[in-house]
Amino acid sequence: MSENDANARFLRESIVEPAPIARARAHAVELGAAPISPALGSQIAVLAAATGARSMVEIGTGAGVSGLWLLRGAPQAVLTSIDNEPEHLAAARQAFADARIPATKARFITGRAADVLPRMNEASYDIVLVDADPENVIEYVEHGLRLVRTGGMVLVPRVLAGGRVADPVQRDEITAAYRSLVQETQESAAVLATVSPAAEGLLQLLSLGSD
Repeated sequence: MSENDANARFLRESIVEPAPIARARAHAVELGAAPISPALGSQIAVLAAATGARSMVEIGTGAGVSGLWLLRGAPQAVLTSIDNEPEHLAAARQAFADARIPATKARFITGRAADVLPRMNEASYDIVLVDADPENVIEYVEHGLRLVRTGGMVLVPRVLAGGRVADPVQRDEITAAYRSLVQETQESAAVLATVSPAAEGLLQLLSLGSD
């Protein structure tokens, strides 16, 4: 077993997922919602806590898994969850209720993110999580950077695309989009950018604002 494989296995076995999130995960898998892993969930919870988030947006509900992790880190925040699958949003509502998240802490919007995001207020959010429609990831990140305040964060899970991004032979459209996103944000003066290689990979962009 390689060092990377050993590290990944250790992380998988070490992170304890709270029971409400584990239940939401099981339901999400049944629905085919592909929730983020516990390793990524624990990371976004820490980032939500570290930023003192009060207002957050997630693009793609994961049937409630990612939202529960975000609110675990920032229980004082209000989360807006956007998804074009009503069944996934219904599952998220139920998961939040089961976790005793107050109804005032979440709002759910059914619709295509490309239609919803342009209508949202600029510089009004602390965290935007982008976890839907990978073919549109660059567009969603651009919207996310418009929506977050200076010092706010845009988070993109699965950015390593199962190892495809690191493989120059892989040139499909989605892999190329993720690769460009990582490379271009590293060079941008508008953000501080880093990638955590844990689990599926997490791109973290901290907005520096504009001059």
